[in-house]
Parts: sequence; C-alpha cells; structure tokens
Amino acid sequence: MGFRFRTSVKLFPGVRLNVGRKSASLSLGPRGIKRTYSTTGRRTTSIDLPGPFSWTTSARKKTR
Repeated sequence: MGFRFRTSVKLFPGVRLNVGRKSASLSLGPRGIKRTYSTTGRRTTSIDLPGPFSWTTSARKKTR
C-alpha cells in the first residue's frame, strides 16, 4: 500500500486550492456547482442535483 499526499486550502469563499504529489488544481464555485482547473490541463465541471444525483463532465485542454 502506497502513501498519498493531498491537501486543500480555502483561499476565499468559493475558491479552493488543491495540491497533490503530481499536480495542483483550483476549484471555483459555490457549494453544489463547481468548476475545477488542473495544472495537467484537465477541466472539470460538477453539479450536485437534488437527492442522490450528480452530474460531472471532464475534458483535457487541447494541445497543438
């Protein structure tokens, strides 16, 4: 079993900086709706719906 490193720091209300061993990301948005931008180029949008439902989509930044 390997060790993992991840920490999350709240910068402002609705803004969070997440730092892991290989990358960092910035999460923006209020509770229930979130947009995340990663240093690896991944962009994720998450929406929590009423009840046990949620919707998430993720895409990589296009490179030439």
